[in-house]
Amino acid sequence: MNQAVWRAVLASGNAGKLAELRALLADLPLELVSQRELGVADAEETAPTFIENALLKARHAARVTGLPALADDSGIAVDALGGAPGVHSARYAGVGASDAENLALLLERTATLPMNRRQCEFMCVIVYLRHAGDPCPVISTGRWRGVLATTPRGTNGFGYDPIFLPADGKGSSAELPAAVKNAISHRGQAVAALREQLRAVITI
Repeated sequence: MNQAVWRAVLASGNAGKLAELRALLADLPLELVSQRELGVADAEETAPTFIENALLKARHAARVTGLPALADDSGIAVDALGGAPGVHSARYAGVGASDAENLALLLERTATLPMNRRQCEFMCVIVYLRHAGDPCPVISTGRWRGVLATTPRGTNGFGYDPIFLPADGKGSSAELPAAVKNAISHRGQAVAALREQLRAVITI
């Protein structure tokens, strides 16, 4: 007998994020659909932490669609900038800013930093809600340490990938094959931590 497939909404309109999460969760009986495909507007991200913003986004998407929801809140934090852009990574250059604009602004603000002061990390929080009022969300996190490059490198990935040099590898995140990146990245780590919990939740 075929296993039932659960349909859930991803609380994001980011095509790159959707593709990564679909690949990372491909072994689960889960159909992940972007909230943009369902006509759901972005939630206002007003919280100061990744966890709170992820919960805001997931509850909003679940409330509007009536579906279980998965939300990822992630960003890059530069040590020398006190953790900025942090939760503002997706809108660092302003609301509606493109990846290229955000990346360019970060490079501008770190232009004078020597390589020994360019340490940073990608952070990711993923939450899964069975419904908008779920009192016990599934939550997982991941961190990926590295340093900022001084110029963009590579064409894979999205966001700040072209200027993130993993501490444990060669080349930028945007130069890594998708399978390699997914195995070691902040999002890959978060999904790995989530998978067993999620498998139990979606088969109840």
